[in-house]
Amino acid sequence: MKLNDIRDNSGARHRRMRIGRGIGSGKGKTGGRGQKGAKARSGVSVNGFEGGQMPLHMRLPKRGFNNKKFA
Repeated sequence: MKLNDIRDNSGARHRRMRIGRGIGSGKGKTGGRGQKGAKARSGVSVNGFEGGQMPLHMRLPKRGFNNKKFA
């Protein structure tokens, strides 16, 4: 084996897919996001949301000192 013979396995590197660029691309229209809903919107973060149930971080008791000076 020589250094100039070394290369990646075939299929190891993929081209970046440009989504939302026409129906002919195969990733157009909804761009892989399904139909409507919060997860289909742009800029929506659903971290910690549990479908209306009280989230875990609000169910657990508060602990420690909370300095009002830096609140």
